[in-house]
Amino acid sequence: MPRSAKENNRISLPLEWPYRLLGNLVILGIIFFLASITVTIKTDLINKKLLNLQDSFYRFTTDLGFTVEDIVVSGRRHTGMDEIRSALNIDRRTNILRLNLDEIRERLEQLPWIRKVVVRRSFFPHTLYIGILEYTVKSLWQYNGKFHPIGENGQIINADYIPRRPVLLIVGAGAPENISKLLPVIEKDKDIFRRVKVAVYVSGRRWNLILDHISHGIVIKLPETGVREAWEKLIKLNRSKNILKRKLTNIDLRLKGKVIVKLEKSDSAAAKKRKAKESKI
Repeated sequence: MPRSAKENNRISLPLEWPYRLLGNLVILGIIFFLASITVTIKTDLINKKLLNLQDSFYRFTTDLGFTVEDIVVSGRRHTGMDEIRSALNIDRRTNILRLNLDEIRERLEQLPWIRKVVVRRSFFPHTLYIGILEYTVKSLWQYNGKFHPIGENGQIINADYIPRRPVLLIVGAGAPENISKLLPVIEKDKDIFRRVKVAVYVSGRRWNLILDHISHGIVIKLPETGVREAWEKLIKLNRSKNILKRKLTNIDLRLKGKVIVKLEKSDSAAAKKRKAKESKI
């Protein structure tokens, strides 16, 4: 078909805007890259100058006597002074203005006996005060032939410990993590609690308590759930019947609404049983 006169008078030029856009983006990228390098160099130079000024300030104040003259530690019972000294890493040439109190607190709280630390400084005199709150040992966990002190919230304290008073012995895997739930319940009656020598965590589910003697004491079998109700039932029963003064070997509280006891065999009963056996022979 013949082309119209209008089409014959039209000249199509190549599109240039995509190339211009791409070129502008490349130029902007180069400018941004060069600007970022310039800013980085200037920032590093400024940081270096600030650090140099800071070091000069600390050297000047150190020469003026702003150094740590004394360290006062309070609340320490189990933590050794050598451990504290090593964690602090401070001597008489240490600038008291330069001390980072948060870092000091964090380092001290890494020590096994320390639960919480409060740190403050005094400039006249130049003294660092450290207040320590240590863990309180609530029980002693026997596991794999070793004894580990356990804190009030079930924390395992990785440190040597020699009890100076009777401490509840706990046994079994998972005992430390669960003892903090048991203690508030069995501590209600102080007289009974003083008689509890061992708490055995059975199969990761429930507790057996041994009263009076580790090897031949009364074994109290607690339920998996409803421990508080079962323990209160035992307290009432003991107050009304003096059940814990009787010669028992087991008190089973695992069945709801029931208390099953097992009497200790007397020597005479054991002797009769032995004689009956011998007569049969």
